[in-house]
Amino acid sequence: MYACDVLIAGGGPAGSSCAWKLRNSGLDVVVLDKHVFPRDKVCGGWITPAVLSELQIDSHEYAQRRVFQPITGFRIGRIGGEMVESTYEHIVSYGIRRREFDEYLLRRSCARLLEGTTLTTLARCDGGWAANGDLRARLVVGAGGHFCPVARLTGAKSRGEQAVVAQEAEFEMDAHQRAGCAISPEIPELYFCSDLKGYGWCFRKGNFLNVGLGRMDPHRLAEHVAAFLSFLKSAGRMRFEIPNARLGHAYLLYDASARKIADDELLLIGDAAGLAYSQSGEGIRPAIESGLLAAKVIIEAQGKYSREVLEVYRTLLSKRFGARQHWATKVGQHLPSRLIQLLGKGLLGVPWFARDVVINRWFLHAGEQPLEC
Repeated sequence: MYACDVLIAGGGPAGSSCAWKLRNSGLDVVVLDKHVFPRDKVCGGWITPAVLSELQIDSHEYAQRRVFQPITGFRIGRIGGEMVESTYEHIVSYGIRRREFDEYLLRRSCARLLEGTTLTTLARCDGGWAANGDLRARLVVGAGGHFCPVARLTGAKSRGEQAVVAQEAEFEMDAHQRAGCAISPEIPELYFCSDLKGYGWCFRKGNFLNVGLGRMDPHRLAEHVAAFLSFLKSAGRMRFEIPNARLGHAYLLYDASARKIADDELLLIGDAAGLAYSQSGEGIRPAIESGLLAAKVIIEAQGKYSREVLEVYRTLLSKRFGARQHWATKVGQHLPSRLIQLLGKGLLGVPWFARDVVINRWFLHAGEQPLEC
């Protein structure tokens, strides 16, 4: 039997950011993950400059031995429709590989690491929790993504949750594939489905290519993905077959989860709490910010981890993120599908809407200053 102050279950960006923020708090922090890092992670893989600021990442140092692709524009449109290209005079984002990024964050967290360890049991004990029978923790932080074992073991039910489902593949291109790829590394491409219930993407990061599609409607996902890949090939954007299997994943959008994110001696962060942006589905920045906010609450709690004290975390999330479900999303839930298709076809082809609303507001969240906590 051994003990710690804070057990963080999940070593992804949410968990490692929380641990990193707690590094000088005097608390004994353990990060547990079923994988041994580095590990592959399905994700489009891009971060904004705000993330670098929030985590105090030296971009030059990070880029020395890792993929770090500057992004200066986007091409967006509908699958099969005209595309609108928007470019900027400055870097608006960076393409990263989650395999590299997640290990970097975890290794610098200064926490004790339990890699290759699955959380199988979690039970209340005096003043905290007993994990896997032999690890005692005064506070448990669930950071294991959509299928987080902490959420599951403490009563979260996946049935009835409206999750976004996606399939994607990331691979390093050989010479033949590079010659057959028309995607610019500096300008990722986003292709919305005709019913606006999802979108496909093509992100090139140096010699690596990430291609995938996600939808709020899980029915016939494989067919939608196959049709998207066929379109990319016919349009000359990617003139070869994807060489490896597509991997699937799921996540909850902000305000679409009924999970209890704060309870006695318990917090959920990142995708475990369902914090992905409602328009883009991007979850790295919300995950990191939730980890930092959780650490702030933990430090200020001074060892008193009752639900009443930890409820401040929920307040901070609401203050930071507000009502993320945009008016267009709410209205779209009540409009006929044919009308949605017509609106999407028209608006996505308008340059100012593509740039100011879709890219700047929905995907980059350019108006949100880096979190300070």
